[in-house]
Amino acid sequence: MLFWLSELSDGGDFFNLFRYITFRAGAAFFTALIFGFIFGRPLINALRRKYANGQPIREDGPAHHIATKSGTPTMGGLLILAALTLSTLLWARLDNPYVWLVLLVTVAFGLVGFADDWAKVSRNNTKGVPGRIRFGIGLVIAGVAGYVATQLHPDGLAFQLAVPVFKDVLVNLGFLFVPFAMIVIVGSANSVNLTDGLDGLAIMPVMIAAGTLGVIAYAVGRVDFTDYLDVHYVPGTGELLIFTAGLIGGGLGFLWYNAPPAAVFMGDTGSLALGGALGAIAVATKHEIVLAIVGGLFVAEALSVILQVIYFRSTGKRVFLMAPIHHHFEKKGWAEPQVVIRFWIISLILALIGLATLKLR
Repeated sequence: MLFWLSELSDGGDFFNLFRYITFRAGAAFFTALIFGFIFGRPLINALRRKYANGQPIREDGPAHHIATKSGTPTMGGLLILAALTLSTLLWARLDNPYVWLVLLVTVAFGLVGFADDWAKVSRNNTKGVPGRIRFGIGLVIAGVAGYVATQLHPDGLAFQLAVPVFKDVLVNLGFLFVPFAMIVIVGSANSVNLTDGLDGLAIMPVMIAAGTLGVIAYAVGRVDFTDYLDVHYVPGTGELLIFTAGLIGGGLGFLWYNAPPAAVFMGDTGSLALGGALGAIAVATKHEIVLAIVGGLFVAEALSVILQVIYFRSTGKRVFLMAPIHHHFEKKGWAEPQVVIRFWIISLILALIGLATLKLR
């Protein structure tokens, strides 16, 4: 919205700053961060008053979670969603369709997550919206987003799968690209949801992945950068840097209250929304495969659950002491902060590998 202040510029004054994506991204970051600091505590207090019992804790989870986490408010993802939405609307160009695509996917998944969280806390049990319904709605949202993305992409990239490192390789998926995009977005949303099981565990890797994808979005949205890096040019995606900056700012504001011991959980409201956002950005920028690298931690969490379920149903035995895999390491004696910080380190390493694919050939 504030981009239009650049129209007041004569080319060499303060208002000219509003033309620059990097300036507006920095402003979006601080807007979301300050929003999180200001409204975090009031939101937590409101959640405590409304839902005194807090987040219902799974009985089949680690035993100490029942003692240490019971009564903690959930739906803290509302703080992140509000912060990143406000900062995006204020600082991004609202005539950019990629901004609306990613923002609407994020809000839509957030609403699905909110419905699930509300069902849990209002009934005071761990059963929210049935998984099939959540999954089905997610597929519809992702299907619409995937199709819209194909209409926004340049003719030479529409319905194509870009391969990192081998940058001349494009795989023509045809109309299968939409189902592929659905898998990417829904898979990302649910993988982040599975990762959100310890204080601070999900939000930092999400911010790391978002920052990486934001840099990629900015790079592929500039023809001079794409010529230098030899990657595919997707005009307009640079504005997504502002969205990711807002996400990081809002995420840091949330982490202030989610750091161990957490005063609030993000809940499905946050995890589904943020995971959907990462998937939508990857689809928009033609970096779906890179998302699997950058978000490798989320992939590992999801695969640990899938492998555990398949192996247990086949043999009656377990591969991991408990799934998702972060609980496996808890069972092996790692303290919660050890698991969280080590997983953060892994996420950062994977992000650097993902960024390296921009130049590798």
